[in-house]
Amino acid sequence: MKKYFLSGLFSFSAAIVFGQIDRSTELFRTLRQKDSLLFNASFNTCDIPELENLVSDDFEFYHDKGGLMGTKTEFIEATKNGLCKLSYKARRELVEESLEVFPLNKNGVLYGAIQTGRHNFYAKEKDKLEYLSSTAIFTHVWLLENGTWKLKRVLSYDHQDPKKLN
Repeated sequence: MKKYFLSGLFSFSAAIVFGQIDRSTELFRTLRQKDSLLFNASFNTCDIPELENLVSDDFEFYHDKGGLMGTKTEFIEATKNGLCKLSYKARRELVEESLEVFPLNKNGVLYGAIQTGRHNFYAKEKDKLEYLSSTAIFTHVWLLENGTWKLKRVLSYDHQDPKKLN
């Protein structure tokens, strides 16, 4: 029994260590670009048509502070009428070295990927210097839908107030 447990533990550990793809692969680079487009469209430019193109019609967003947005429409409206209308300019910055991508295959065929990492959020108020407003972890599930990468599920969690981290 002990032998089987250790064998299973080793296999699970190997999957964690070797499951993430190399940063130089096309899949990693593609999803890194999609990550950049997603946050540029939602935070920097409020490009709602671009955001709509990136998100699957069957979309769900789980947030540890803001709750569940169970539809694409709800997410787009929340971005358009919330994030894009804040009294300050919000900016998201990926912690580059934290980004990981794990391919999802079925019968040897790539159908999606899990992307995870840490990001920092900044606020720029009128007549003030930009400041770090929070940090968080994200997990995204991207699926190939008719040959196009679409964001299907988002988990946004472990939001931390930088003032409370010290």
